[in-house]
Amino acid sequence: MPKLYIETYGCQMNVNDTEVIFSILAGAGYERTEEIGEADVIMANTCSVRDNAEQRIWGRVEQFHARRAAKPGLLVGIVGCMAERLKDALLDSGKVDLVAGPDAYRRLPALLAAAGPGHPQIDVELSREETYAEIRPVRIDKNGVSAFISIMRGCNNVCSYCVVPYTRGVERSREPSTIVREACDVFRRGYREVTLLGQNVDSYCWKDGDQRVDFARLLEMVAQVSPELRVRFATSNPQDISDEVLYTMARHENICKHIHLPVQSGSDRMLEKMRRRYTRAGYLERVAKIREILPGCGLTTDVIAGFCSETEEDHALTLSLFEEVGFDTAFMFQYSERPGTLAARRYPDDVPPETKTRRLNEIIALQNRLSLESYRADVGKRFSVLVEGPSKRNPDELCGRASNNKMCVFPDRIHKPGDYVDVLVTDCTSATLLCELA
Repeated sequence: MPKLYIETYGCQMNVNDTEVIFSILAGAGYERTEEIGEADVIMANTCSVRDNAEQRIWGRVEQFHARRAAKPGLLVGIVGCMAERLKDALLDSGKVDLVAGPDAYRRLPALLAAAGPGHPQIDVELSREETYAEIRPVRIDKNGVSAFISIMRGCNNVCSYCVVPYTRGVERSREPSTIVREACDVFRRGYREVTLLGQNVDSYCWKDGDQRVDFARLLEMVAQVSPELRVRFATSNPQDISDEVLYTMARHENICKHIHLPVQSGSDRMLEKMRRRYTRAGYLERVAKIREILPGCGLTTDVIAGFCSETEEDHALTLSLFEEVGFDTAFMFQYSERPGTLAARRYPDDVPPETKTRRLNEIIALQNRLSLESYRADVGKRFSVLVEGPSKRNPDELCGRASNNKMCVFPDRIHKPGDYVDVLVTDCTSATLLCELA
């Protein structure tokens, strides 16, 4: 039985895609291995969102090629978003046997069967229907507590800086009964948390005749699997997250009170240039509504520093928005141009690298302070925590997340992963709540 090794790069959706690939290839007789030296097939499931992610993969391609030279018959494949975007360059390198895009995973058994020296295989055709709805993913998480469930694929927003619509195709929603069935399956197998995944989960919409299921209804359907199953989701778009989603979250205790709401910039001029389809005022209105309906809800974000033509005034508006909102944490990046995007075609990447770096560092410094303030505000509070496993720093401590997505660490030798425990927050860092059993 040939052994398959896959490295996964990028977002949670890529992790779920890797689980789908393992499932499809297991059905074709491949056995998963976590030891690259044992592998007969090596794959990298790739991301193209940022340039440094692609550069890292090129480095791995060189290393995989060295292994292929030392082990005749070893096949090397690149799958995912980078495969879709750089198919010709990958094949021209002569160091890859297979290139497959995100919608070609069902055809991997046939592609691998045909691949070999002098016979590279490629399939990067995008689909308007593929959702892998009936595939039962092979879970690759380490703790057996939290599982990812993809509810949709692709994106229709076409933000000017983003490569995703070109690498993952148009938006299509998965049939809801298959999502609920998958949630039931992982719950029966001992998982106690699912994260519903999509580029923009709030635009989820499945229709069949007169039947229509939107994201608020889907959230409720998954929450009703069991009160012992926590439900999270990612990612929301500010212009699409509805009051009904917020009210659904409020009605169900097991829907976690955390929303990741990317802002990207605090400047209306930048938001328009990014094609984000909301304004600063509109974003702040959504934040106010979240806090009205869901007091104490965790709020995190994404931001880009140094987008095309960004001025010091634009940057200052981003800093002031961060101050006004007070995010718990943020994913913060400086702009890197992605070939093929609207921004790459229309706008010069004209902010000097040293300016991008300075602005990013200013955002990071501000967010570090805001994170510490946010975590300090929870000292003295009690939370229900889902145990994920031992703390990395102390085997006598356990760790897990509260509903608001903040990591809690506490001394405990009794409970195990998958248990719910009540804790009292006694102290904190800017990234962790330090607790004791309540």
